[in-house]
Amino acid sequence: MPRARKGAARRQSKVRVFKAAKGFRGARSKTWRRVQESVLRAGASSYRDRRLRKRDMRRLWITRVTAAARLRDMRYSQLIAGLKAADIQLNRKMLSEIAIADPAAFDAIAEQAKAALSSKAA
Repeated sequence: MPRARKGAARRQSKVRVFKAAKGFRGARSKTWRRVQESVLRAGASSYRDRRLRKRDMRRLWITRVTAAARLRDMRYSQLIAGLKAADIQLNRKMLSEIAIADPAAFDAIAEQAKAALSSKAA
């Protein structure tokens, strides 16, 4: 009985990997060994960077909120502590959007945070 080989299945699996490497430069999209390495590495980088993107966005929001708080004579930590004391549950993303789009609303939020901090200290 002849030895069974992969045949069409091998070609199909290679085509799938080559399609994933479309747009890569040079041998990274042409030669099988380099394509395998490149696609594997690209997948690892994608996985890692999906998490890093979340971290970077949070840093951006905190930077924006810090700048807005400084304009109202508060530190970021004071603002967040005041919001917790006032039981205002806004996440950093929403605070950042409010600071950019509606400064008057952010003023009101900052005032409530200040008042809660001063009443907590007293």
